Amino acid sequence: MTLKSDEPCKRIVLYYHDILFNGTDLANATSAKITNDTQFGYHFGMMVVFDDPMTKDGHLHSPPVARAQGFYFYDKRGTYNAWFAYTLIFNSTEYKGTLNIMGADPLPEKTRDLSVVGGTGDFFMARGIATFTTEDVQGDYYFRLQMDIKLYECYKT
Repeated sequence: MTLKSDEPCKRIVLYYHDILFNGTDLANATSAKITNDTQFGYHFGMMVVFDDPMTKDGHLHSPPVARAQGFYFYDKRGTYNAWFAYTLIFNSTEYKGTLNIMGADPLPEKTRDLSVVGGTGDFFMARGIATFTTEDVQGDYYFRLQMDIKLYECYKT
């Protein structure tokens, strides 16, 4: 086990691309809302399930190095705020295994930290932080996040 509180034992920067199904783009969509917004505004109450590509750069059409599979829902009245729970699934020559990430995403903030709460394979029982930075938003149907994943608890398998 490697455990140092001041520096990560592993760091990975990836880009998350979410394309919400808009009713016509079945071939390109990577997510779908399973509940509608309420009349409270700020998408409050809307839940989205996703299977999104993760790339090493900010280009949507770059080869994915992982998939992010899970859900998020908007959980705050009065401002945009989401709560995420998902698994990053790696199956490449560089990494094999999963990372589980969950937590609040207060969208108005420039950067947001979510918890890395576990993993499998190359990330067996990993713990750390995934820092989100929003890089692009195109209406309600596409957004890209940079995820700076810093693991502070790494086990050799």
